[in-house]
This record gives sequence, C-alpha cells and structure tokens, in this order.
Amino acid sequence: MEAKLANGLKLLYIPKKTRISSGLGDRLPEAYKKFYKEWRHKVPEPVYYKPTPGKWTKDEKTGAVIPVQNIPIPLKYPKTMHSGIWGGEAVVQGFKQNGNKYKSRVPHFWTPTLKKSVVYSEILNEYMSTTVTEKALDLINKNYGLDHYLLKTAACDLRTTLSLKIKRHLLMALRDKTLYADDNVKQQEVYDKYKHYLKDYTHEEIEWYGLTFFEALLKMQDIDELNEKKAPLKAKYRLELIEELKNSNETIEEDKSWLNKLNPFN
Repeated sequence: MEAKLANGLKLLYIPKKTRISSGLGDRLPEAYKKFYKEWRHKVPEPVYYKPTPGKWTKDEKTGAVIPVQNIPIPLKYPKTMHSGIWGGEAVVQGFKQNGNKYKSRVPHFWTPTLKKSVVYSEILNEYMSTTVTEKALDLINKNYGLDHYLLKTAACDLRTTLSLKIKRHLLMALRDKTLYADDNVKQQEVYDKYKHYLKDYTHEEIEWYGLTFFEALLKMQDIDELNEKKAPLKAKYRLELIEELKNSNETIEEDKSWLNKLNPFN
C-alpha cells in the first residue's frame, strides 16, 4: 500500500510497534474521530447509478404515483484496492443470467477495469506509479489534476488507504509550507493555488487525517510515551510518595479501629 516516488518519500505511516496498550481507543482526539466518521460512516456518492431526486415519482406506464426508492447496489471492497486509486469504484455483487432465460441465475461479480498508470502531484512535485481505474483517471482529468481531485473529495468517496495517505501529505505540505523548499517563488505560487483547501481543516485535524484506526492507536501510544519521558522525575516521585503515605495512613487508622473494638476499657 505504497506509491513509488522518485525521491523515496514514503506515503504510508509505518508503525514501529505492533503491541497496543489497552484503553487508547477511548482517548483518541476529536480530530481523528471526525476523520473516521467521514471515512467509515458517511454515505458515499453513488457511482454505479444515478439517484432519483425527490420522494415521489410517476410511473410512465401506469401513471401511478409511487415513492422513490434509491436502493444502493451491493459493493465489495477487497484489500487490494487500498494499494491504488479507485475513484470510489468497487467490486459489484449481483447475479447473472447464463444463456437460456429459463435457467436459474448464478452469482456474479463485476470488477472495475484496473490500469497501471503514473499520476503527478504538483504540490509534492512527484510522479507516482500506482494502480488506477478508468473512473479515477476521468475524475483526475475533470478536476484538472490529482491534487485538486484529492483535496476536494471526501474521505468516504476516496475510500482507499493510498488516496487518503497522499491527501494527508498534500495537506501537511500546504500547512507547513514544505513544498518547493528550494524555490520560494514557485512555493508561493503553488501555495496560493491550493491554500483555500486548508480552511476546512484545523492544524490538529491535518495531523490525524488519513490514519487507519490501528495507526491512530500507535500514534496515540507514542504521544503517551513521549509525555512520560518529558515529565520530570521529581514530579513522578512526589506522586508515588503521596500515594504511599496515603496508603500507610489508611492502614494505621484501620489498625486503631480494630484495637478500639477489642479494648473493653476504651
């Protein structure tokens, strides 16, 4: 799940650890929760059918007024799709009539046409070799380039991990102004061209954008470990001493209460 860049830039957040501490999921920031809802829970735009607007429509044959039913087509999202840019396409699940119309239907899967292609990012100034679908190429051309397409498209419509990783790097390059570091004139020109996309994201939202749930947990774990290292030892020892004194006082009070009960002359 990684596009090949000319200078070896990695587009994926590669975790160094594989063990996750418990309770990290509840403490993930709202910035990541916002992205995750957009990616996993928001309804994507339909690709294989055009939804009928409104709540009611008229049957052309009978003239009867019937309710509009935009039933989504069942789709399958294979793991291999995350290594490319699919433009919202997926594997369509359905049935196919083989030969004679009187024979029973059989299950069938329609896969999108995949191509090995090279796409160019103006912000990163890199050519990337990856797998794309015909619809993805059409959307890139329609939006006048890969960067415009990725930056204006919601996470639920991009869907694939690679698309989200590239978009993450685009946002970070615009936020930190790391694009075209050796050419200030070109940097300002490209930045002015795409800076309006930053208004939809805060600094923290860009930092957490495009991470899978597992990667977000690893990032949260790294933050906790870094905060523990930054904390001064005297503060740690002070808390331990206070806790130890508190436990010792509770033990002494408990012992006195038992002695009082046993002493008849008290």
